[in-house]
Amino acid sequence: MDIFTAASALVGISALLSYVNARFVRLPGTIGVVVLTLVLIVLVLIIGNVSSGFARMLIGITEQIDFSKTLLDVMLGFLLFAAALHFDLDDLKQQFRPVLILSTVGVLFSTALFGIGFYFLTNAFGFPVPLVYCFLFGALISPTDPVAVGAVLKDSPIPRRLETIITGESLFNDGVGLVLFISLQEVADPSVNFFLSDAILLFCREVFGGISIGLLMGFVAYRLIKVSDDFHTVVLLSLALVMILSVVANALHVSVPLAEVSAGLLLGSRLSGADKIDSPKFYLDRFWHLMDEILNTILFVMIGLQIVVLPFLNNYLLIGLATVVLAIVARSLSILLPYLLQFQLSRLKPGSLRILTWAGLRGGISVALALSLPDSPYRELILASCYCIVIFSIIGQGLTLKKVVNSVAKKQAS
Repeated sequence: MDIFTAASALVGISALLSYVNARFVRLPGTIGVVVLTLVLIVLVLIIGNVSSGFARMLIGITEQIDFSKTLLDVMLGFLLFAAALHFDLDDLKQQFRPVLILSTVGVLFSTALFGIGFYFLTNAFGFPVPLVYCFLFGALISPTDPVAVGAVLKDSPIPRRLETIITGESLFNDGVGLVLFISLQEVADPSVNFFLSDAILLFCREVFGGISIGLLMGFVAYRLIKVSDDFHTVVLLSLALVMILSVVANALHVSVPLAEVSAGLLLGSRLSGADKIDSPKFYLDRFWHLMDEILNTILFVMIGLQIVVLPFLNNYLLIGLATVVLAIVARSLSILLPYLLQFQLSRLKPGSLRILTWAGLRGGISVALALSLPDSPYRELILASCYCIVIFSIIGQGLTLKKVVNSVAKKQAS
């Protein structure tokens, strides 16, 4: 199967599952697509002998389209830019301190807590994993996924302040998570001499370099878009910004996610007239909203299809389920510790901390990073556990977040 055929089949399956969900199942968009994809995969595995041709097609899609590279190198820039473009910068300024703490200190705490917990958990199950690999797993699973968070929050009656904190955290914590992931990969590689100073320089280059490049190119695009009133030109300029920014950021070895987020925030805050037809912001909002919805649907179908290439999942299912609990506990403690230490979270009520914990969803970025791990005796265990966390996060937490929010609201009202 060639790449175009695989992409066409993927889009066709995504369209069909989206239609079935919207017409009959009626679950929240992306969650429904993941559920239907998993049901489809299970049916194919059960009756594989009957529908072997369809099963081979699904396998061909996953083999031809590299999930890790497709998400990290292609789709992620578009999705992050779209999310940042619609994010209210004034709200972010008001909640900047809690967003900063959760996206830095929170990620570090979560990585450490999860890594230590996973170390003891794997030893208890008879699958001992070295501590450095446990921390490596913690680094890729601790940052919340902006794509998954954005998709779920659309259908949740969450308070505006908390929505800003959760969304802002998910947009910015990837920088810290990726630097931790890369640094720990070097620590785990015996052929690489790792120094703490290297990690600090890497962090500064990735974070500050990514933000600087994003703001610079975003400002140039803003000046061009501002004086243009042609729909096609405005859209093409925004597409060019996202694509060229990814190329430049990769070439300079700075954070692509932070560059795209910075450019999207600048463009979204500078342009006005979203409710005025024929204004540049009107065009951009509608185009990127559509782009966001389409890419989200395709991405979540790709997440579901990964089960085809994870034949070893059943071998680690029990420990994977235990890891789900560990991830939630680590997330909860990583929020609670800054709260107890008065790290700008003291104004939040205990009920808000519960919402922040449950809304900390993981998604495709964690799976993509896990798939990028080099071959080792621990790769399959980490990948299977990561997949269990992501699926539970999207379906379990995504479907119950509304109930958690309503429960907290009732307790605060009584």
